[in-house]
Amino acid sequence: MTNHPAARADALVLFGATGDLAYKKIFPALHAMARRGHLDAPVIAVGRAGWSVDQLRARVQDSIAHHGGVDEAAFGRLAPLLRYVDGDYRQREVFVALRRDLGSAERPVHYLAIPPSMFATVVEGLARAGCTRDARVVLEKPFGRDLASAQALNRTLHSAFDESAVFRIDHYLGKETVQNLVYFRFANTFLEPVWNRHYIRSVQITMAEEFGVAGRGRFYEEAGAIRDVIQNHLLQVISFLAMEPPTSTYPESIRDEQVKVFRMIRPLAPADLVRGQFRGYRAEAGVAADSTVETFAAVRLSIDSWRWEGVPFFIRAGKCLKATATEAVVDFKRPPLAPSFPQHSNYFRFRLGPDMAIAVGARIKEPGEGWSGHTVELSLVKQPRGDEMDAYERLLGDAMEGDATLFARQDAVEAAWAVVDPVLKNPTPVHEYEPGTWGPPAADQLTASVGGWVCPGAQPCA
Repeated sequence: MTNHPAARADALVLFGATGDLAYKKIFPALHAMARRGHLDAPVIAVGRAGWSVDQLRARVQDSIAHHGGVDEAAFGRLAPLLRYVDGDYRQREVFVALRRDLGSAERPVHYLAIPPSMFATVVEGLARAGCTRDARVVLEKPFGRDLASAQALNRTLHSAFDESAVFRIDHYLGKETVQNLVYFRFANTFLEPVWNRHYIRSVQITMAEEFGVAGRGRFYEEAGAIRDVIQNHLLQVISFLAMEPPTSTYPESIRDEQVKVFRMIRPLAPADLVRGQFRGYRAEAGVAADSTVETFAAVRLSIDSWRWEGVPFFIRAGKCLKATATEAVVDFKRPPLAPSFPQHSNYFRFRLGPDMAIAVGARIKEPGEGWSGHTVELSLVKQPRGDEMDAYERLLGDAMEGDATLFARQDAVEAAWAVVDPVLKNPTPVHEYEPGTWGPPAADQLTASVGGWVCPGAQPCA
């Protein structure tokens, strides 16, 4: 192993080039990078389809056509960069051929868009062929299935790569909306005096999807809502809302503050979790007839820090719910000596998907002689999905540059697993819920002390 140099990569190796992730996300991201002039290194695709390089180019062009359309000039720059190595990852000859195709490249990035079960095989093959010196490796979640498997995966990666050369992609961190949340928190002075237990009553995050498992029943049987989005995406959002201000004097400061938050979150107990499964899930292809996998999960978290002691953080995520939206709502305490004011007086609302919005809830008086009022929402920003940089384009570019800020670090991954590990080992009952609702009624008990769940748009859930 050698220390990873902070220099731009001079080759990108894509394992799993014939798979869905490459087709849906990675090829369009490479096209966008070429369009912006951000890609000039060879792209070596590795797969088992028996393709020629011309077939690879045709597959890439088809992918781009189905995901935003082909820019002929950009594709003209991308196509000559494409190369293809075919074969079984378990065979030494594949890695010998890869080493040959890398030629004079000294700082390759190896992207493992492959099942986690193949990570060790590929990492060992790269090491034996001399492809890991001054190289970086990029891998997709899940980073293990629990704390023990995450630690085992990290040992495998570190057998060939320094931690500074390991880039764990959580595409949620590449989203413009999530980055804007962090920027808004620390770029505005007026927030800091009230961003604490003295003023904030609770924090809620909802990640709702109207659709079901969309033909991915076999995958969901292995994952479930906790592993799929809570342990990674939504705990990351919690860390951005709860962390202390990072310093700009060293590049790891944001990731350091995230890890501190994860380590201060109490491990989940059964009383902190409600799991649900939508009616009809067991009829999905690839799903066991007696499945107890959750398609909905709601959790109550406590952060043992000076800033957040006593403030509950709530997360819920589910399939076949009443809407498709991801929002975080920071609810402020009611003003003192004001019993006539509603439970939810002031709040900040962060819409993280599918569009972006930041809004403030405030109370104003009703016209007339009475002393009653209503809540109005002041919109700070509201924008539909536009031409902003896609998460995969941003993250691929950062990996090529060696900028790990938006990637998950080993200690953060393991600390996040430690939060959910107790309830993975001792799962709670699964409550069936009707599609098109907000999940099982049992989840309402978690937020009863703060007036119930707040639904997208900062509306009471009905």
